[in-house]
Amino acid sequence: MDTDEKTIPSQDINYLLKRGVAEIIVEQEMTELLRSGKRLRLKEGFDPSFPDIHLGHMVTLKKLRQFQELGHQVILIVGDWTAQIGDPSGVSTTRPMLSMKQVQANSETYMKQFFKVVDRKRTEVRWQSEWFGKFTLADILQLTSKFTIAQLMAREDFSTRFNAGRPIAITELLYPLLQAYDSVAIQADVEFGGTDQTFNCLMGRELQSMGGQTPQQVFLVPILTGTDGIQKMSKSLGNYIGITEPPNEIYGKVMSIPDSLILHYFELVTDVPDQELVEFRQELSKETINPMTLKKRLAREIVTQLYNQKAASEAEVHFIKVFEKRGVPEEIPEYRLSFSELAPQLTEPWNIDISRLLVTIGLVSSRSEANRLIEQGAVEINGGKIDYYLTPVESGSIIKVGKRRFTKVINTDTLIQ
Repeated sequence: MDTDEKTIPSQDINYLLKRGVAEIIVEQEMTELLRSGKRLRLKEGFDPSFPDIHLGHMVTLKKLRQFQELGHQVILIVGDWTAQIGDPSGVSTTRPMLSMKQVQANSETYMKQFFKVVDRKRTEVRWQSEWFGKFTLADILQLTSKFTIAQLMAREDFSTRFNAGRPIAITELLYPLLQAYDSVAIQADVEFGGTDQTFNCLMGRELQSMGGQTPQQVFLVPILTGTDGIQKMSKSLGNYIGITEPPNEIYGKVMSIPDSLILHYFELVTDVPDQELVEFRQELSKETINPMTLKKRLAREIVTQLYNQKAASEAEVHFIKVFEKRGVPEEIPEYRLSFSELAPQLTEPWNIDISRLLVTIGLVSSRSEANRLIEQGAVEINGGKIDYYLTPVESGSIIKVGKRRFTKVINTDTLIQ
């Protein structure tokens, strides 16, 4: 293994092991490794079934980048082999089988986002098929002989489902073993994951020990709560902030989080110094600062990380104009369509079926959603709320749905004389 002569200051080690960290197994061994000067191999894997990255993933990615800046090497494992046979979600369903073409396309998308945070030059990309592609049935049976059913059932979601009489596929029981073997294949020194990955990471430690390798350290990060303030950030729940979303969208979503999450986000997805966070906590406790002020700082920090300072400043100007001063964005997408196709009567002004219009221009996914938003007063035309499904609309009108969705509609019909 490579070594690095550079000695890491104690304050850097303390920051690395405390800020944005849920648990380290084993922390004392991890500290000694960092002080040894050894160039560590940091394991990070991903399932190419879902290529998009959101702020929830950034908690781990930022930690990987911090290790890289101290001279360590990230080993990114692409789960191409397991993705092609259907990767279980660990809940009760299996993810779809993917073709190699789909895996490659998803991997390309993922890595483009991954390297917005992690240093590409200090990352080694490995594909699972490098080792599992050579596996025979004998190899699989030998791997399964290393562990017992009792050990696997110690995983909380397995035991919960078993006790509730819910099905668990044999394939699912194999995945912790396969993830553990990944650590053996790349000789990982440290494996990173959220607290929901504790069991699988520990399996890697055990399998390495059985094979004569030094067991990896397990570095667990907290789960980031979504913008709803309740559940884990997830694209399927719609409470996520994607790292490749436009700066205005990221800024606006950050501003929408509950006040209770402000410090949570500052700690996990920004580099704002700890001392400042202590001051923020005191100011919020004493109510000597408006939470909106801190949210703006948080939004600027996040957009700057993912884009640059100029994009963050422009996003803030946009937010203030559109949401605080109730203005209209300077750049609004246009949609050209035939008004007559959406109007029951071919006369002007056009009395348009608004629910059909919203679906047609892509501001909502269904007419039922459109009708619900209209009833809630969340649909505006040229700044005025509408409350009836048939409404006069002129060419060039600006349609607004919710807080952030705008579209200008242009009529393509020839005027009827």
